Amino acid sequence: MKRNNLIFYLLLAFCCVWQTGCDKKNKSSNKETSKPTVTPPAFDMDSAYQFVKAQTDFGPRTLGSAAHDACRDYLVGRLSAFCDTAYAQPFTARTYDGKSWSAANIVGSFAPEKRERILLAAHWDSRPFADHDPNPANRDKAIDGANDGASGVGVLLEVARQLRQLNPNVGVDIVFFDAEDYGPKEGDNAPRGEWWGLGAQYWAKNPHVASYKARYGILLDMVGAPNARFLQESFSVRYAQNVVAKVWATAYDLGHGDYFANRPGGIITDDHYYVNTIAGIPMIDIIHYDSSTGTGFAPMWHTVSDNIGAIDKTTLGVVGTTLLQVIKNEQ
Repeated sequence: MKRNNLIFYLLLAFCCVWQTGCDKKNKSSNKETSKPTVTPPAFDMDSAYQFVKAQTDFGPRTLGSAAHDACRDYLVGRLSAFCDTAYAQPFTARTYDGKSWSAANIVGSFAPEKRERILLAAHWDSRPFADHDPNPANRDKAIDGANDGASGVGVLLEVARQLRQLNPNVGVDIVFFDAEDYGPKEGDNAPRGEWWGLGAQYWAKNPHVASYKARYGILLDMVGAPNARFLQESFSVRYAQNVVAKVWATAYDLGHGDYFANRPGGIITDDHYYVNTIAGIPMIDIIHYDSSTGTGFAPMWHTVSDNIGAIDKTTLGVVGTTLLQVIKNEQ
């Protein structure tokens, strides 16, 4: 995913001023001190962790690699075991460096006959270069992408496993987007174009069901770091403010207000942007925001340190439980 730099720093300055004012308010009004008011649905954070690890065990899932092919087959197999239908959606990804790659979005559906639907998504590829690694010697190495990619997929696989028992009132579609993270390196003189989120762009123009509609969508990206903080990403608020409100309120009711902070975050060109602007489905991005790093993301972002050691089971559980409760609440 790509941070929109100018707007990001303007928002960062705003957030700092906003937070200073909020810190002066009575702590009892701060949603981050929330206590559970509802019984959380079943979600096995250990199982979600194993789904993350299974992906990273293949190695970096970069376009054109054997690990990419093996992980694709694994993900199709897992969704086939949990969903009513599951399959790969192949496409050709043309990247900023003039190369073409065989890629595939992976789709799983529950109750495909139901008209009212919810879309859940994450990206499953990993970045082919660690261009933000503090060690210059590592910057051309591919990354495992445990947090940046695999964490969202792992949570959604466990959500899928639980949905089999939950039997919600709405249909649910899970899409794992490919070719999200093969964007230009920092400082590259790349040609103008939309080089991030290639799988999401393809799916938005060619959904797995003709004229596909959903009430809304939720994208997960980087949802596995310890003590993660999920602020309200700006494109999410612009296109799907009511969905942001629904998800953050649900997290608060579950006692997760310390993770889902009721504050504005940066503006991120992620897969949800294309689902909103091309497919016209209101979609939000649950994404870890960290204003202390200089990038806006967790310290391991686009480094070789983004491996299974960076994953915290509790964070996976917080996000997965919130998602399941959101779906459970749908009528």
